[in-house]
Amino acid sequence: MDISSAQKLAWENKLVKGFNTTDVSLEFGLLTAEVGEAFTAWRKGLPDLGEELADVFLYLAALAEMNGLDLDSEVARKIEKNGRRTYERNEHGAQIRTSGD
Repeated sequence: MDISSAQKLAWENKLVKGFNTTDVSLEFGLLTAEVGEAFTAWRKGLPDLGEELADVFLYLAALAEMNGLDLDSEVARKIEKNGRRTYERNEHGAQIRTSGD
């Protein structure tokens, strides 16, 4: 499944089930909670890590839809942009961008 199709299906599910479709700040809060659940699943070695990461994606897709964004195009553009960037480690070991926009 491609990102655009998943975004549309996630949105349709929210509409059909009567979930939040207007409160962007609430959706960011719910996304944050889902990231926490995914982290807990990973940290504890729980078998539902994949499901929790899928929840993160679905909330992210809903946020994109709420804001009129095509997440598929945004991800493709960002991957291309990241590919042009270069990094070097500074004296503290942190990666510092040295080129790219």
